[in-house]
Amino acid sequence: MIPPLSENQHGKPTRRTFIKAGALSICALPAHAETTDPAGKPTEMPPLDYGLSFICHTAPFNSVRFWVESRTRILDERAGTWTDFYQCGACKSENTFAERDLFMRDNYDFVPIFGGDDVLVFRRPAYISEKYRTVKKAADMWGTPSLKLKEAGRHEELGTWDAIARDTADAIPLVSQTEIANAETQLRAIIECPVKTMNILPEKQQYQVDTGPIAFPDLTRRDTLSIDALSLAFVAFNAPDFADFVIEQPTSVTGDNGATHQVYHYSNPLSMPAKNRLFAVHRG
Repeated sequence: MIPPLSENQHGKPTRRTFIKAGALSICALPAHAETTDPAGKPTEMPPLDYGLSFICHTAPFNSVRFWVESRTRILDERAGTWTDFYQCGACKSENTFAERDLFMRDNYDFVPIFGGDDVLVFRRPAYISEKYRTVKKAADMWGTPSLKLKEAGRHEELGTWDAIARDTADAIPLVSQTEIANAETQLRAIIECPVKTMNILPEKQQYQVDTGPIAFPDLTRRDTLSIDALSLAFVAFNAPDFADFVIEQPTSVTGDNGATHQVYHYSNPLSMPAKNRLFAVHRG
């Protein structure tokens, strides 16, 4: 069972294939999600079952439930602490519970990321906006959030191309974990997400993950709240030792009339050394 974030969290070793029983955990987001775990191995974490993991709220004006779409664990090796952040699925700006005109006319995408006491909200219109990203206390939005997370009941690390190709063809849900690090700041992160698109090239026995959005951490920054160093991104990899990212950011576009405008777009791909792992999530 997944413990509350204020307790030590660590999974069994995942370098080899293993099967593990999982159970539903219902817990409140604690006041402090930073966790010191000297005895455990926070870099080894059982994957979530992303079809069954949610964040729920109890505010009387809207007891909203968000689907958890990815998890990013940031480890501070200097302090010996780590924090989990949960990026939730997108929705559109809406007139909630209105009689008609349920979507706002000046519409934008809405994506929340929860971690610690805080929530980072992305509000993405077509144009550049000062309200694109805001950080607030999570309890001030829809009341204290409750994490209803489920670890994968049976999960198997896929260490060969044959296993990856087999479970892809058999329509088994896949989860990826990408570990990146910055030696100068001594920050490390594990980015976990369900694999939405998997490319397979049987002739050359190649695969390629392409999925997102995920919560991408800027590990060069120690001068700010961890949650404020997160951006929305997509991740791709086809080998165990590197990953490419494309990050949502203000991007210049040129119209037919030659005028240049800035919009929010995933742009400027970057490549980083990484440790990539793939898991098959078996249900039933």
